[in-house]
Amino acid sequence: MHSDNVYVSITGLRLKGRRHLLRFWWHTLRSMVQARRAPGNLRTEMRMVGCVHHTLSVWTSEQAMRAFLVAGAHRDAMKVFRAIGNGRTLGFVTDRPPDWDDGLRRWHSEAKDV
Repeated sequence: MHSDNVYVSITGLRLKGRRHLLRFWWHTLRSMVQARRAPGNLRTEMRMVGCVHHTLSVWTSEQAMRAFLVAGAHRDAMKVFRAIGNGRTLGFVTDRPPDWDDGLRRWHSEAKDV
């Protein structure tokens, strides 16, 4: 990977029902704090589009993102993921991080179910 490249991760989660909102926000807020403090994180944002909760994060490398993915609050969130919602994720290397519109377009066409 060229040194100017970054790794982008875009996720989307649709809750299985309103009863999961509190649990979702508990895990989401903790994971967002963790992501923003994680080594290699350059940007982490969240946005709701329709009924889907999205995150877009930019990392110095895929390895940095994967280290965050399996640790701390995010690891705990992944344990309850299937119980509270259904989602899709997309990760890719790029030399220019996408804005939300471009990222969501790419997510819609390329994301994989998790």
